[in-house]
Amino acid sequence: MCGIIGITGQGPAVPRLIDSLKRLEYRGYDSAGVAATVDGRTERRRAKGKIVELETVLLDHPLRGESGQPTVGIGHTRWATHGAPNTENAHPHKAGRVTLVHNGIIENFAELKAELQAAGHAFESQTDTEVVAHLIDQGLNDGREPLDAFKAVLDRLRGAYALAVLIEGEDGVILGARHGSPLVVGWGEGEMYLGSDALAVGPFTQKISYLEDGDYVRIDRSGATIFDTAGRRANRPVVQVSASAALVEKGEFRHFMEKEIHEQPDSVRNTLTAYLDLVNARARPPEGLDFAEISRLQIVACGTAYYAGMIGRYAFERVAGLPCDVEIASEFRYRSPALMPGTLAVAVSQSGETADTLASLKWCKAEGFRTAAVVNVHSSSMAREADHLLPTHAGPEIGVASTKAFTAQVAALLALAVAAGVQRGRIDREEEARLVKALFEAPRLIAEALNMGHAIQSVVHDIARATDVLFLGRGAMFPLALEGALKLKEISYIHAEGYAAGELKHGPIALIDEATPVIALAPLDDVFEKTASNLQEVAARGGPVVMIAPEAAETPHGAAMTRIAAPDCDPLIAPLVYAVPMQLLAYYTAVQKGTDVDQPRNLAKSVTVE
Repeated sequence: MCGIIGITGQGPAVPRLIDSLKRLEYRGYDSAGVAATVDGRTERRRAKGKIVELETVLLDHPLRGESGQPTVGIGHTRWATHGAPNTENAHPHKAGRVTLVHNGIIENFAELKAELQAAGHAFESQTDTEVVAHLIDQGLNDGREPLDAFKAVLDRLRGAYALAVLIEGEDGVILGARHGSPLVVGWGEGEMYLGSDALAVGPFTQKISYLEDGDYVRIDRSGATIFDTAGRRANRPVVQVSASAALVEKGEFRHFMEKEIHEQPDSVRNTLTAYLDLVNARARPPEGLDFAEISRLQIVACGTAYYAGMIGRYAFERVAGLPCDVEIASEFRYRSPALMPGTLAVAVSQSGETADTLASLKWCKAEGFRTAAVVNVHSSSMAREADHLLPTHAGPEIGVASTKAFTAQVAALLALAVAAGVQRGRIDREEEARLVKALFEAPRLIAEALNMGHAIQSVVHDIARATDVLFLGRGAMFPLALEGALKLKEISYIHAEGYAAGELKHGPIALIDEATPVIALAPLDDVFEKTASNLQEVAARGGPVVMIAPEAAETPHGAAMTRIAAPDCDPLIAPLVYAVPMQLLAYYTAVQKGTDVDQPRNLAKSVTVE
């Protein structure tokens, strides 16, 4: 979602704010802005569009005073919620002495705005954020001290927020608060930082403190004072984060997405190594988690992570005999779910900050259920909230359309399913060894699948001209078909749908014509022949078919289609191997169409609002 950076230090702040904002572009945004203290006043510069537009504004109208370059400032990349993506609605927002940036949504902003307008306040934007600036300024005008005014406003807000605030007259001070949306404090030498995540402050420090829900903070050049929701001093530990957060580059690749697709042999291997013992061919159950004590799994997730969870369900039920439900997190809490005793609630998320998933995890925990989190950011809110951390090891993922984070999630869930099968007595030692060895074949086979790029490029010209594309699969290939369709939609803006191949004749076959390409995922598994029959039904109606299958798989009799050879593999790891051609198809189609691959329109990397 939106990105926040705040700096109070000794050197020029504005160039470093811009540098940090560029590292936050991956989160998705449609405007950007900075504000800084210039000769005792707070001035701001904002622009619609990309950060290069903001840089142009700063060239024409620098943030510089008689005393030189400002050393205190805040910056923001905005993904529009309330109000159109234009300069007026871009952050920072200003009211009187107060200038601030905000991630999240203030749910009661309308009633607060009406109250302020009745008191004579005039608003410049259509955002919910501007309300917060006016409320704080009103508190200052009423004679409150800045920190007291800030806390009084926080107590009135409903919804989710991460805030960074400058107040004229409070030289060198930035106030911050976190509720629902993440915010971190960065510790430097004679400097302090606020950021929406570790990557935001990564160029400046690897020492950070994670604010907890309800915390608010006052930082100046010498340090930070953190308070909990009750206003008591809070001691949040300072932790060392990986320096890689500051070293994210595309290298030889054209896009981050392309780079991250090619990093999957390593990211899957790193993740599997955390759950499996290759030397002894054993599954390694997470410490303190015995699947024999669990009667059911409830997986909650959003978007790509939801499809990873669906793939995990096939493995948990088939390998471990463990009943498993998977639900979209944004629907889960609001239907009053009836969970069985003994259920383990598993949240799946790349960032560990996805608002709907985090809220669902908290709901399950409040209802007394054990919880676990499959997350790539091991210090995230979900990681800290869950009873059991189930980490993935994909490394930083910058492309908005998830690739290596998805396969790392699938790898973790498949490995956990094998561990569950052992603990529940569903598989013997021989089968455990076979499955572990099959999983460790995945990185090599993913590397082979990367060589499918040339074959994939031979079909993208037709795909790029289409207005509709269908993806088909059976078994674990069904959720992968959904994921393939999502990837194509996300970055090429072509309407695409994924279907269970057996459902084709129950309605979707009406969509088949000569202009609707059909992408079929057909590994050699126990339902291959049924998938082949479904493809004959498509071909008989003139639909152009791209069949992705091993060379040994027979082309359906009488069917005219394009064949793309995929590596043959054990059915357990087929979702990992076949994810690669799905990703490459979306990537090359988007390149063919000239869309913004890494930052597709209207999308954000981490969705921190409901």
